[in-house]
Amino acid sequence: MELHAIKTIVQSRTAKPEGKYNRFSVLVPILQVQGELHLLFEIRSEKLKNQPGEICFPGGRIEKNESPEQCAVRETSEELNLPTEKIQIFGPLDYIVTPFNAILYPFLGFLPGIRVEQIHFNRDEVGDVFTVPMKFFLTNNPEEHFINIKAALHDDFPFHMIQNGRNYKWKVGKYPELFYQYNGHIIWGMTARIVKNFINIIKGEEDL
Repeated sequence: MELHAIKTIVQSRTAKPEGKYNRFSVLVPILQVQGELHLLFEIRSEKLKNQPGEICFPGGRIEKNESPEQCAVRETSEELNLPTEKIQIFGPLDYIVTPFNAILYPFLGFLPGIRVEQIHFNRDEVGDVFTVPMKFFLTNNPEEHFINIKAALHDDFPFHMIQNGRNYKWKVGKYPELFYQYNGHIIWGMTARIVKNFINIIKGEEDL
């Protein structure tokens, strides 16, 4: 291949995380409750196979030929039974690349004129919804704990092909888990990380 062809290929593409990932998108919905800004959360239905009963934002897997933003709007519409014109997207927050082969694209949005008691959510996917005042997150830091991510090698791993073989010193990753507690609800995991990132952005305290 000619040098100019290589240059053209590289210059015409957008960089992305290397490797194969499952891609998901969520909406961080803002609504007004008695004139105060709140974030809306879902409690996942107990009928669901994955993570039943956990707290999350509306969202799901990005479909083929669908943009992350389109996915966030579609999933929110399906889960909360809202018309898409009632979902205003403000813009993307920082996306998360997890150690578990997933990329999560969060979008900040607004649900104008929507009251929580008016939301007739899809009970096959959502067990309940609730809101938390934004001022709670602005004035309360989450608890922070850590998980060590260690290499778990398959039995057929070719130790003979690496320096020091079975004595190779694998690095251990340190993965943060955040926890917010509000009125008996525990918001943690990816949802808590998205909230913290959003709060850092609007407070001008983004991580470098």
